[in-house]
Amino acid sequence: MRVDFDPEAMGGPAFYRFLTSVVVPRPIAWISTVTPDGLSENLAPHSFFSIASTDPPIVQFTSIGRKDSLRNVEDTGEFVVNFATEALMPLVNVTATDFPRHVSEFDHAGIEREPSLRVRPPRVRASPVALECRSHTSLRMGNSTLVFGRVVHAVTDREVLADGRPSAPLLKPLTKLGADEWGTLGEIRHLNRIPYEEPGPR
Repeated sequence: MRVDFDPEAMGGPAFYRFLTSVVVPRPIAWISTVTPDGLSENLAPHSFFSIASTDPPIVQFTSIGRKDSLRNVEDTGEFVVNFATEALMPLVNVTATDFPRHVSEFDHAGIEREPSLRVRPPRVRASPVALECRSHTSLRMGNSTLVFGRVVHAVTDREVLADGRPSAPLLKPLTKLGADEWGTLGEIRHLNRIPYEEPGPR
C-alpha cells in the first residue's frame, strides 16, 4: 500500500525531514571559510553537496538559510571542501553546532589546521582530500542558496591513492542519511557500463 506525502500540506520543515530521508546517502562537504577580517575561521558540514562541472572543475554546496559558511564565502569569495571520513565523524558532528560567527569551530573542537596553497581559509590537516575553491556564482532558491566554487587546487594524502586517483575503500567516506543517521561505505560492487552498439545489417 502506498502512502502519500503532500509538500504543501506538510509544510517546509516536515517535508525537509522526508526529503533528507529519501535522498540518501549524501556526501558531506566539510567547508572551511574565514571571516573578512581574518580573525575567525569557520568549519561546518554541508550534506547538500555535489559536482556541478568538470571543465572547468566546479563543485557546489547548499546553505539552508544564512549560515556562516555562506556569509564568509560571499564576503571573501573563497572556501575549502575538506573530505569527511568515518574516523572524523565525531569532529564533523561537533562542527555542525550553530556557533556564533566569531567562534572558530577549529579552536572549539581542537581541530588541527594546515595552510591552503591558493586560498585564505585553512584546510583540515586530518582530512585526506581538500579542494581549494574560489567562488564562481551563487543562486538563491527558496530558503536556500546554492554556492558554486571553482576548484583552483586539490591535495590528497598519498595513502589514499590507488592507480593515481583517490580510492573509495581507502578514503572511507562518511555520508549523511535522514534524521541523526550517518552512513559509511559498506560493500562496493563493480559493474561495467554496457556500450551502445548500432544494430548491424540483417
